[in-house]
Amino acid sequence: MSATTDQDAALRIASGRKAFVEPLRLGERLKEIRLANQWTLEDVSQRTGLARSTLSKIENDQISPTFSAVQKLIGGLGIDLPQLLSPPKTQARTLGRRDLTRVGEGQLHPTPTYEHELLSWQLAQKRMIPFKTIVRARHFEEFSEWVRHDGEEFLIVLDGEIMLYTEFYEPLNLVRGDSIYFDSDMGHALVSISEEDAVVLSVCTRGMQPD
Repeated sequence: MSATTDQDAALRIASGRKAFVEPLRLGERLKEIRLANQWTLEDVSQRTGLARSTLSKIENDQISPTFSAVQKLIGGLGIDLPQLLSPPKTQARTLGRRDLTRVGEGQLHPTPTYEHELLSWQLAQKRMIPFKTIVRARHFEEFSEWVRHDGEEFLIVLDGEIMLYTEFYEPLNLVRGDSIYFDSDMGHALVSISEEDAVVLSVCTRGMQPD
Protein backbone atom coordinates (compact mmCIF):
# COMPACT_ATOMS: atom_id res chain seq x y z
CA MET A 1 0.00 0.00 0.00
CA SER A 2 1.39 3.45 -0.92
CA ALA A 3 2.10 6.19 1.59
CA THR A 4 -0.75 8.26 0.11
CA THR A 5 -3.19 5.38 0.53
CA ASP A 6 -2.03 4.88 4.14
CA GLN A 7 -2.61 8.57 4.88
CA ASP A 8 -6.05 8.58 3.28
CA ALA A 9 -7.03 5.53 5.34
CA ALA A 10 -5.79 7.13 8.55
CA LEU A 11 -7.68 10.33 7.83
CA ARG A 12 -10.89 8.38 7.18
CA ILE A 13 -10.44 6.72 10.56
CA ALA A 14 -9.78 10.07 12.23
CA SER A 15 -12.90 11.55 10.69
CA GLY A 16 -15.01 8.74 12.08
CA ARG A 17 -15.82 7.10 8.73
CA LYS A 18 -14.27 3.76 9.55
CA ALA A 19 -14.17 1.61 12.69
CA PHE A 20 -10.81 0.97 14.30
CA VAL A 21 -9.92 -1.75 16.78
CA GLU A 22 -7.93 0.57 19.09
CA PRO A 23 -9.68 3.93 19.76
CA LEU A 24 -7.57 6.78 18.45
CA ARG A 25 -8.31 9.11 21.38
CA LEU A 26 -7.61 11.96 18.99
CA GLY A 27 -9.23 14.50 21.31
CA GLU A 28 -6.87 13.58 24.14
CA ARG A 29 -3.91 13.71 21.79
CA LEU A 30 -4.87 17.15 20.48
CA LYS A 31 -5.18 18.48 24.03
CA GLU A 32 -1.83 16.91 24.94
CA ILE A 33 -0.12 18.67 22.02
CA ARG A 34 -1.80 21.96 22.89
CA LEU A 35 -0.79 21.86 26.57
CA ALA A 36 2.75 20.74 25.79
CA ASN A 37 3.15 23.91 23.71
CA GLN A 38 1.33 26.03 26.32
CA TRP A 39 -1.28 27.06 23.75
CA THR A 40 -4.78 28.17 24.63
CA LEU A 41 -7.78 27.12 22.55
CA GLU A 42 -7.68 30.61 21.04
CA ASP A 43 -4.03 30.10 20.04
CA VAL A 44 -4.91 26.86 18.25
CA SER A 45 -7.94 28.48 16.67
CA GLN A 46 -5.80 31.25 15.19
CA ARG A 47 -3.23 28.76 13.94
CA THR A 48 -5.72 26.37 12.32
CA GLY A 49 -8.71 28.50 11.41
CA LEU A 50 -10.99 26.18 13.42
CA ALA A 51 -13.47 27.73 15.85
CA ARG A 52 -12.70 27.48 19.58
CA SER A 53 -16.02 25.72 20.14
CA THR A 54 -15.12 23.12 17.51
CA LEU A 55 -11.70 22.53 19.07
CA SER A 56 -13.25 22.16 22.53
CA LYS A 57 -15.74 19.60 21.24
CA ILE A 58 -12.94 17.64 19.54
CA GLU A 59 -10.84 17.62 22.71
CA ASN A 60 -13.80 16.45 24.79
CA ASP A 61 -14.76 13.74 22.24
CA GLN A 62 -18.11 15.38 21.57
CA ILE A 63 -17.48 15.33 17.83
CA SER A 64 -15.07 13.59 15.46
CA PRO A 65 -12.98 15.93 13.29
CA THR A 66 -13.74 15.96 9.58
CA PHE A 67 -11.12 15.23 6.92
CA SER A 68 -10.78 18.98 6.38
CA ALA A 69 -10.40 19.69 10.13
CA VAL A 70 -7.62 17.10 10.48
CA GLN A 71 -5.77 18.70 7.56
CA LYS A 72 -6.09 22.14 9.19
CA LEU A 73 -4.79 20.76 12.50
CA ILE A 74 -1.77 19.19 10.85
CA GLY A 75 -0.93 22.29 8.81
CA GLY A 76 -1.68 24.86 11.50
CA LEU A 77 0.15 23.10 14.33
CA GLY A 78 3.16 22.20 12.21
CA ILE A 79 2.93 18.46 12.87
CA ASP A 80 2.59 15.39 10.69
CA LEU A 81 -0.22 12.84 10.70
CA PRO A 82 1.57 10.19 12.81
CA GLN A 83 2.17 12.79 15.53
CA LEU A 84 -1.52 13.66 15.67
CA LEU A 85 -2.69 10.05 15.63
CA SER A 86 -0.15 8.62 18.07
CA PRO A 87 -1.61 7.52 21.44
CA PRO A 88 -1.57 10.19 24.17
CA LYS A 89 0.96 9.72 26.93
CA THR A 90 -0.23 8.72 30.37
CA GLN A 91 1.14 11.97 31.78
CA ALA A 92 -0.19 14.64 29.44
CA ARG A 93 1.11 17.64 31.35
CA THR A 94 4.65 18.87 30.91
CA LEU A 95 6.56 18.40 34.17
CA GLY A 96 9.31 20.55 35.61
CA ARG A 97 7.91 23.96 34.64
CA ARG A 98 8.73 27.08 36.63
CA ASP A 99 8.18 30.82 36.37
CA LEU A 100 10.17 33.23 38.54
CA THR A 101 8.70 36.63 39.40
CA ARG A 102 11.22 39.06 40.87
CA VAL A 103 10.10 41.70 43.36
CA GLY A 104 8.09 44.36 41.56
CA GLU A 105 8.09 42.49 38.24
CA GLY A 106 4.56 41.11 38.36
CA GLN A 107 1.88 42.22 35.91
CA LEU A 108 0.02 45.19 37.39
CA HIS A 109 -3.76 45.26 37.24
CA PRO A 110 -5.15 48.25 39.19
CA THR A 111 -8.85 48.69 39.96
CA PRO A 112 -10.71 51.42 41.90
CA THR A 113 -10.55 49.34 45.12
CA TYR A 114 -7.49 47.10 44.70
CA GLU A 115 -4.05 47.24 43.12
CA HIS A 116 -3.25 43.73 41.92
CA GLU A 117 0.15 42.39 40.94
CA LEU A 118 -0.24 39.12 39.04
CA LEU A 119 2.54 36.65 39.84
CA SER A 120 3.91 33.88 37.60
CA TRP A 121 1.92 35.58 34.86
CA GLN A 122 4.12 34.29 32.02
CA LEU A 123 3.33 30.65 32.77
CA ALA A 124 0.36 29.48 30.68
CA GLN A 125 -2.06 26.64 31.50
CA LYS A 126 -1.46 26.70 35.25
CA ARG A 127 -4.10 25.42 37.65
CA MET A 128 -3.79 28.32 40.09
CA ILE A 129 -3.55 32.09 39.72
CA PRO A 130 -1.46 33.80 42.41
CA PHE A 131 -1.48 37.55 42.92
CA LYS A 132 -0.43 40.10 45.53
CA THR A 133 -2.90 42.85 46.25
CA ILE A 134 -2.67 46.25 47.90
CA VAL A 135 -6.13 46.89 49.36
CA ARG A 136 -6.96 50.52 48.60
CA ALA A 137 -10.62 50.43 49.65
CA ARG A 138 -11.35 51.95 53.06
CA HIS A 139 -15.10 51.49 53.22
CA PHE A 140 -17.46 48.74 52.09
CA GLU A 141 -19.57 51.40 50.35
CA GLU A 142 -16.79 51.85 47.78
CA PHE A 143 -17.96 48.59 46.17
CA SER A 144 -20.95 49.02 43.85
CA GLU A 145 -21.64 45.27 44.06
CA TRP A 146 -20.23 42.08 45.53
CA VAL A 147 -17.01 40.76 44.03
CA ARG A 148 -17.51 37.18 42.84
CA HIS A 149 -15.90 34.79 40.37
CA ASP A 150 -15.82 31.07 39.68
CA GLY A 151 -13.69 28.73 41.75
CA GLU A 152 -12.04 28.83 45.16
CA GLU A 153 -9.62 31.23 46.80
CA PHE A 154 -6.95 31.14 49.49
CA LEU A 155 -5.96 34.48 51.05
CA ILE A 156 -3.29 35.41 53.60
CA VAL A 157 -2.60 38.88 55.03
CA LEU A 158 1.04 39.91 54.45
CA ASP A 159 0.90 43.40 55.96
CA GLY A 160 -1.66 45.54 57.71
CA GLU A 161 -5.18 44.63 58.72
CA ILE A 162 -8.33 44.03 56.69
CA MET A 163 -12.03 43.51 57.13
CA LEU A 164 -13.33 40.68 54.96
CA TYR A 165 -16.98 41.08 54.00
CA THR A 166 -18.75 37.99 52.65
CA GLU A 167 -22.26 37.41 51.40
CA PHE A 168 -23.32 34.77 53.94
CA TYR A 169 -21.24 35.62 57.03
CA GLU A 170 -20.60 38.48 59.43
CA PRO A 171 -17.61 40.71 58.56
CA LEU A 172 -14.33 39.12 59.64
CA ASN A 173 -11.26 40.96 60.93
CA LEU A 174 -7.93 39.57 59.64
CA VAL A 175 -4.47 40.72 60.73
CA ARG A 176 -0.98 39.96 59.46
CA GLY A 177 -0.45 36.20 59.24
CA ASP A 178 -4.16 35.32 59.27
CA SER A 179 -5.43 33.28 56.33
CA ILE A 180 -8.75 32.06 54.99
CA TYR A 181 -10.02 29.71 52.27
CA PHE A 182 -13.43 30.34 50.70
CA ASP A 183 -15.64 29.71 47.69
CA SER A 184 -15.04 32.75 45.52
CA ASP A 185 -18.42 32.63 43.79
CA MET A 186 -19.75 33.78 47.18
CA GLY A 187 -19.89 37.58 47.16
CA HIS A 188 -16.88 39.08 48.96
CA ALA A 189 -14.95 42.32 49.42
CA LEU A 190 -11.79 43.44 51.25
CA VAL A 191 -11.34 46.73 53.08
CA SER A 192 -8.15 48.04 54.72
CA ILE A 193 -8.67 49.10 58.34
CA SER A 194 -5.00 49.60 59.27
CA GLU A 195 -3.26 52.97 59.07
CA GLU A 196 -1.42 51.88 55.93
CA ASP A 197 -3.03 50.03 53.01
CA ALA A 198 -3.06 46.31 53.76
CA VAL A 199 -1.29 43.83 51.47
CA VAL A 200 -2.64 40.33 50.88
CA LEU A 201 -1.56 37.31 48.86
CA SER A 202 -4.36 35.44 47.09
CA VAL A 203 -4.26 32.18 45.18
CA CYS A 204 -7.32 31.36 43.07
CA THR A 205 -8.27 28.39 40.99
CA ARG A 206 -8.03 29.00 37.26
CA GLY A 207 -10.91 30.62 35.40
CA MET A 208 -11.13 33.83 37.35
CA GLN A 209 -9.96 37.35 36.59
CA PRO A 210 -8.62 39.78 39.19
CA ASP A 211 -11.42 41.46 41.17
